[in-house]
Order: sequence, then C-alpha cells, then structure tokens
Amino acid sequence: MTMHLHFDCFSGISGDMMLGALVDGGLPVKDLRRGLASLGITGYEIRAKKVMRNVIQATKVDVVIHRSMKHPLTFRQILRLIEGSRLPARVKELGREVFTHIAEAESVVHGVPVEQVHFHEVGVVDSLVDVMGTLLGCQLLGVSRVTASPVNVGTGFEQSAHGTLPVPGPAVARLAQGVPIYSEGPRREFTTPTGIAVLRTLVEEFRALPPMSPTAVGYGAGEADPYGWPNVLRLFLGEVRDGAGADTESVFEIETNLDDLNPQVYETVMERLFAAGALDVTLAPVVMKRGRPGTVLTALANKDRTRQVADVMLRETTALGVRYREVAREVLPRTFQRVSTKYGPVRMKVASRNGVPIRAVPEYADCRALAERSGKPVREIMEEAIVTYHRKPARSPSGKRSQRKRA
Repeated sequence: MTMHLHFDCFSGISGDMMLGALVDGGLPVKDLRRGLASLGITGYEIRAKKVMRNVIQATKVDVVIHRSMKHPLTFRQILRLIEGSRLPARVKELGREVFTHIAEAESVVHGVPVEQVHFHEVGVVDSLVDVMGTLLGCQLLGVSRVTASPVNVGTGFEQSAHGTLPVPGPAVARLAQGVPIYSEGPRREFTTPTGIAVLRTLVEEFRALPPMSPTAVGYGAGEADPYGWPNVLRLFLGEVRDGAGADTESVFEIETNLDDLNPQVYETVMERLFAAGALDVTLAPVVMKRGRPGTVLTALANKDRTRQVADVMLRETTALGVRYREVAREVLPRTFQRVSTKYGPVRMKVASRNGVPIRAVPEYADCRALAERSGKPVREIMEEAIVTYHRKPARSPSGKRSQRKRA
C-alpha cells in the first residue's frame, strides 16, 4: 500500500501553507522537529496552532527565529548545508533540486550567474525549514505519488525590496513555466517562489482531483487573512493499492468546431483550457460543410470542471456553442521516477499494468530546461534519460526502490 498526495492550490501555495497542511493532515510535529534537527540549524522553534481563514479551520505552522543568520546565504552555501546534514538521502536530493530551481530563476530575473545568487527571501532559516520540512514530511507520511491542481498566483501588485511588482512576481513567473496557473481572488500575491519550486520538484501531474479514497484531508493556513477569502492550501492524502490495474473513470468531452479562428491563438487557448482544469486538449483538422477546412477543438474534463472549460472555449475562440458528451476512459496507473543523467535530473513518466512497468517516457519540460542550460539538443537529453532509466533502478518520492523489468 502506498500513499498519494494531492495539493489543491485554489489559494496558491507557500512554504508555511505546505507544512501546515501536512501537519493538519496527520504529520506529527514532534517527528518533524526531530527530523529537521539533523539539518544542523539552531536558533529556531517550530510552532503549530489552529487558526480560522474565512470559515475554514486550518493549521498555521510558524518558524520562530531566536537567533538569525548574520548574512543571506548563497546558493552554494545552501547546497553545502543540505549535503552536510543527516537528513535521508532522498530528502537531500529533492532539497538540492528545489533550491536549484529557485537559484536558476533568480539568476535569470536579476541577470547574474547562478553561483552569485544570494537568497534574500529563501536563504533564511524559516524558508530552509519550510522546504526541507515539507520534503521530510512527505517521506514520513510514506508519500509515493504527488499531484496538484492548477495554481492560483493571485492578482494585482506586490511591494518588494525592488519596488512595486506585478503579481505573480518575476521569480514566480519564471518558476511557473510549464505549470498551469491562473489569477483569481483578492488583489494580493498567493504563491511564493518557495511554494512553486517545491511543486515543480514533487508534482508528477497537474490536474483536477484524481479519483481516490482520501484517508486524510489537511488545511494549511497562509499568513494573510483577506476578508471573505479562505487563504488556505488543502491536501488530500489517500492510499493506493500496489499492483492495481488500469483505472476506469467517467469524464466529459467538451467540443466545438472552428473555421474562422487565427491559428496563432491556439497555443494560448490550450494553455487556458488546461488552467481551467482540462485533463487533455486536442486540435484535429476536418472538412466542414461546403468544403470549408476547419478544426475540431476537444477537451476532456471532470464533471465539476466542465463549465469552466466550456467558458474558456466560448470566451477565447470564435465558437458560438459547444457540445458535451460523457465518456468512459481507462487510464494506466502512472508514477514519476527521477533519474540522474549527466545533464541533470529528469522525471520519467512510468505507466504500469498489473503492477508491472510497461512504458517510460521522459518529461519534456525537464528535458527542455536541461537543454537550455547545457546547449544540447532536447532529443539528446531525452535519449540520455531513457538510457539512464533502463540502466539504473529509480526511486519513488518515498525513497523506496521501484521494481521494473528491463526493456
């Protein structure tokens, strides 16, 4: 029996919200304190309390600093701190990946080499505790698969040390590449660089809540408490039976015909459909009446997201109507397993049937990011990932070795 964790990011995500949701969902605070002691950082205390955000009771985890560090930490100092800790190897590996994502984003935003990045927000003790505590918490809860909803980044503007900035801020916007995001609610920032960097590292698939039988539901509170808005992160924790076959589920197909839409907008339409909760989006050429060429735009969505998906179709295209159809689909159980290539880590999407892995595909977004960093062709990165996957046993997020047959 393994555990599936789903983050519901309707009010964004941050480090304290993640820790709060994990504790609210059953992670003992004493186990969290004991595990983080091996990080080797002193001068702080972890406190958890119940708070109300709108009408929802949630857990707020605070990192109370008694003795702060004298200077911001550099990227290299953070990596050395993580590597020198007594945390589990898998937690350290994921921690390095989170801070690498943040350092690369800050490097691009501020135009400095990664080695010269100083973490004015992330280098302090509380953010280290948030990141490493979340990763450790997932391992302590036995989590083997992580999914998340599209992420609400907030609206309006924010005040920072660099002046007034639009929401999402530059670092979050950079880290959100490849992640479905949207903007809703009060005029404030809901998603932090720490939160979205952890999502990029842990999440295997961004989607609406998948079929599952939750064993726990947790709510983690953010610092802000805007009037009339539940500023919380919700998580669902459920058991997944090992060796299960394909899942059959009922979804809705939302479809429309287009013959007068500029093809240049297709990319934006697809992005916004995914952000609205679409499970899949396709475009297919057809011949319409009087021999006119056209395109069929089709999206799949769970029942509770059909209205939002249809609204995007009607708002973002020239369609005058949409068609609905309930369909059944059979989905092979999928997990993500990270492999360490010579270019960097790549997530492999592994499909199984009756508990036996039958197909593994490199995650394109990871390969593209490594290609941009190394200057190598994306094709070469993908080939290297496939070879590495078949050469070495991969590990699940819980740190357990996965059994698979060689192709």
